[in-house]
Amino acid sequence: MKKSSTVTGILGLFIGLIVGTFFLAGNDGTTPGETTTSTPTSASGEAPVKWNMASSFAGTLIVAGTSGKYVEERVRTLSSGNMELRYFDPGALVPALEIFDAVSAGAVNAGWTNSGYWAGKIPALQFFAAVPFGARAGESLAWMYHGGGLELMQELYARHNIYSMPCQVSAPEGSGWFRYEITSLGELKGLKMRFFGLGAKVMEKLGVSTQLIAPGDIFPALELGTIDAAELSFPALDLDLGFYEVAKHYYFPGWHQPTTFGELMINLDDWNSIAPRQQALLQSICKESIARTLAESEAIQFAALQELQTKGVTLHRWSSEILEAFETAWMEVVAEEAAKDADFARVWDSLRTFRENYTVWGDLGYID
Repeated sequence: MKKSSTVTGILGLFIGLIVGTFFLAGNDGTTPGETTTSTPTSASGEAPVKWNMASSFAGTLIVAGTSGKYVEERVRTLSSGNMELRYFDPGALVPALEIFDAVSAGAVNAGWTNSGYWAGKIPALQFFAAVPFGARAGESLAWMYHGGGLELMQELYARHNIYSMPCQVSAPEGSGWFRYEITSLGELKGLKMRFFGLGAKVMEKLGVSTQLIAPGDIFPALELGTIDAAELSFPALDLDLGFYEVAKHYYFPGWHQPTTFGELMINLDDWNSIAPRQQALLQSICKESIARTLAESEAIQFAALQELQTKGVTLHRWSSEILEAFETAWMEVVAEEAAKDADFARVWDSLRTFRENYTVWGDLGYID
């Protein structure tokens, strides 16, 4: 199936939806993390909101974390201080991979994270993070907002007392960092590798032992030899984390994550407690963040690749034979997972059908 792109047109789509009229007054000094439901203090009759947001990513981590800090500031600014969404780095409130349970139980109000981390709880949520051999950003956003993706995502989360929405979209990722050049599928067998999402099951099909490790723990795991290889994100972020210091072979394309969504998840009771206009403000800010993160993540990769090469990194592209093996394994994985889980099958069917229909437009409308 042909994959359409691109950033062009998406910026206009989302920036046109951005906030302009959310000016709420008041800051009553309530404790951060508390959802205020007392007597409204704003001119519009809306109670102040003071929420804590636990993140899976350090706030300094390019795009993944910095975009969460940007959302924090936008919420404060566009609500005139009547709403706060305080960003906390991993571990400050809860560990990076425990945010789902904390938000579901109301231990924290919100999470800045990625739905692929919750595969062990709801396997179908992985489709709302990244899909192996999936669509580029334009087509992915089309399915999410106009093809039923968002409704499925929110239905699955609501069962666990969570409201979630996309709040970040990023460029394709690298396929992995390796200590040695990989020239055949056989050389993958037996490797211990940090790998994320549905792609991890593909690698396991090919004999790789995969682990899901939080972003901040990957470098020490590589350095200590706990793992032999790792994938995390796109070149600029991987550069930021210094993977080049312990692995010199960087592979492309990121077949496992051609588009990656990040999410803002909110305790459902907290979400339902705020006014419709406050909900709309958060939704609009997330759409702004999607446009911003997609544009930024596309703009910063070539300079990062150039810098990595100056640091002795060899950039590789997987051979067509190896990519075909990955794709064959993916089709086996998705069939097996769909047979085991009705929700997984339902989301896959929605996405697959949309992509098949989209081909009519994608083949005609785009050069490649």
